[in-house]
Amino acid sequence: MPWSRLPWSRLPRPLRWLLLLLALGAAILEGRETELMRPLAQPYGRDLYAHWLDLDGNCRDTRHEILARDSLQPVRWDDAGCRVVAGRWRDPYTGEVFTDPATLDIDHLVPLKEAHRSGADAWDAGRRAAFANDGGNLLAVSASANRSKGDGDPLAWMPPLWAARCAYTQRFVAVKQDWGLAQDPLEGLFTRAVVGVCSALSSG
Repeated sequence: MPWSRLPWSRLPRPLRWLLLLLALGAAILEGRETELMRPLAQPYGRDLYAHWLDLDGNCRDTRHEILARDSLQPVRWDDAGCRVVAGRWRDPYTGEVFTDPATLDIDHLVPLKEAHRSGADAWDAGRRAAFANDGGNLLAVSASANRSKGDGDPLAWMPPLWAARCAYTQRFVAVKQDWGLAQDPLEGLFTRAVVGVCSALSSG
């Protein structure tokens, strides 16, 4: 039934307040990462972050360096030795195993757009490129998991694999701290709660 046709006046008052609070909470969560809530020095564009660079001049760009690093076994390179063509990877977000690098994305654990909202909008091009190619913020993951994640923080998305959620949140927070990126109040509250629970579970 559409909201406009709900018998609002017939609902008990506590239920009406609960529904209003839920609607307000949903609106806050939906709008907290917009420019209205977090004004930017410069609008986001993916081309602001030069990524998949060959930083050491060995013909292997960042994507292929990460594929080689994250493979469970030595990778096979193409004839030129520049591109990974085979290996074995376990997606840290889902636990699935892959052998074809074409099925994998290289995920920015702290997404570029999230970084931009969190302070990178004021960076120069060199610092943005360094962030976009920082191996500490990159993981080889399944393309489907990466695309379902989008550009949000842990409050907006968590790995489907429950066992991965503690490490994911802890690493997300660490990357933001390493790069001096801010957490909005709700994000900070949520990640502190997750890290606290994870610490209690690991020590117990």
